[in-house]
Amino acid sequence: MVTYPKEWENKTFNDFIKIKRGASPRPIERYLTASTNGVNWIKIGDAPRYGKYIVSTKEKITPQGAVCSVGVFPGDFILSNSMSFGRPYILRIDGCIHDGWLRLYDFQKDANDEFLYYLLSSSYVQKQYEAFAAGSGVQNLNKEVVKKVSVFLPPIPEQEEIAKTLSAFDTYIDNLSELIEKKKNIRDGALVDLISGRTRLEGFDYEWDNGKIGDILKILHGKSQRGVESYNGKYPILGTGGVIGKATEYLCNWECVLIGRKGTIDKPIYMNSPFWTIDTLYYSMPVENQCVKFQYYLFCTIPWYDYTESSGRPSLSRKVIENIPIRIPKYEEQQAIASVLTTMDEEIENLEAERDKMIQIREGAMDDLLTGRVRLTV
Repeated sequence: MVTYPKEWENKTFNDFIKIKRGASPRPIERYLTASTNGVNWIKIGDAPRYGKYIVSTKEKITPQGAVCSVGVFPGDFILSNSMSFGRPYILRIDGCIHDGWLRLYDFQKDANDEFLYYLLSSSYVQKQYEAFAAGSGVQNLNKEVVKKVSVFLPPIPEQEEIAKTLSAFDTYIDNLSELIEKKKNIRDGALVDLISGRTRLEGFDYEWDNGKIGDILKILHGKSQRGVESYNGKYPILGTGGVIGKATEYLCNWECVLIGRKGTIDKPIYMNSPFWTIDTLYYSMPVENQCVKFQYYLFCTIPWYDYTESSGRPSLSRKVIENIPIRIPKYEEQQAIASVLTTMDEEIENLEAERDKMIQIREGAMDDLLTGRVRLTV
């Protein structure tokens, strides 16, 4: 049971927020006109000024001309009425909303908009949505459900400080996410350049051999996990999507690369510890003096769907895989390439771990600040 600060006001959303449901839009007629700047779309008719955007039921803002009776303006909130009760959106544009959404507005005198964003995003509010919706027997988030939600509002200056603190967390997390994407793009470029031989590492300048995958490894079939699967097993059971269970025995105890036989055929897996693999996932036996980590990165560059033997569910045969043509550097260069790419992957993994940790800290801070367990100096 949470005890809120005595100076915080307890209100329902109905006490301080206006709530309105969206409406089904009518398309605006359009025609093409040519100009010196090219071809432009011109709208016809007396459409309202907020008729330039539709928020679709798929939870994305689509630039689409339409006439709509429910306008939304910068500073308004919108909520999807789906049972997933997705995160709230605060608008920065004029527009109109589909009837799959609710508009929340006219709350400025009681709530700071950024504070309200975090409040609407909180697990406390989300749980009330679910409880009220379940209690009324409805399968979506309607206006009557939102009206009943009860919250505690600190004074506006404290709301502003709470929002500022949580926003700082979000900014840091967003910056980390942006850095991770940049690092991934750099890594992807390096992967293609190094595995193809387009870029060579210092100290290597000879010609690579032409060959096929069967020259560097042999493809082996996985087996059914029946008979070895156990909750208390110590070895992972691998499927095309990753670990799907545990086994009491292992099928392979050497370093190798795996690739899907059916279904997901373009997600190579690298393993350097004992495992069992099911029969929809191939594993491999590396040829002597071949770097397995290089093989994994090589597999990451192959357009596997180009080699599928089925027009329906994607599938690969062992023979097809082993006959895919490749260029093969010497073992020492394979190791050097794998080392460079592994270092890049480890850097990305560390950044992702830092981001995930910060998200957890942010969630804890959000819970503490929105309940008043932790107070900020105003």
